Amino acid sequence: MGSVYNKKVMDHFNNPRNIGIIEEPSVIIQVGDPSCGDTLLMSLKIKKDKIVDIKYKIYGCGAAVATSSIASEMAMGKTLNDALKITDDSIAEALGGLPEEKHHCSNLAASALRGAINEYRKSALKRT
Repeated sequence: MGSVYNKKVMDHFNNPRNIGIIEEPSVIIQVGDPSCGDTLLMSLKIKKDKIVDIKYKIYGCGAAVATSSIASEMAMGKTLNDALKITDDSIAEALGGLPEEKHHCSNLAASALRGAINEYRKSALKRT
């Protein structure tokens, strides 16, 4: 991975946070980017409209690992509405920036988060 990435990206790549799958998650979603082959499986545990646990499995490049890791940290403990405010740009910014050709990696984490929350809300409507 070399000098293309800054220290913070390398830290999240080498020591990814919140890896795994939650047993009995409130919602689980898989998203992928066919242009580069990255795939992200994200599971959330939600209680009282708040993300109390978040785990993911990622198949992808170093930037995909790092963006998934920091996105999980950014979403942990947030209300669903606040978590929806996490964007591609805020993820890249939290990492101190990404090379331009790797910005699609932050899209993967943000879209998985949005997709999981929307799916959770849809299924919650069906239960009421």
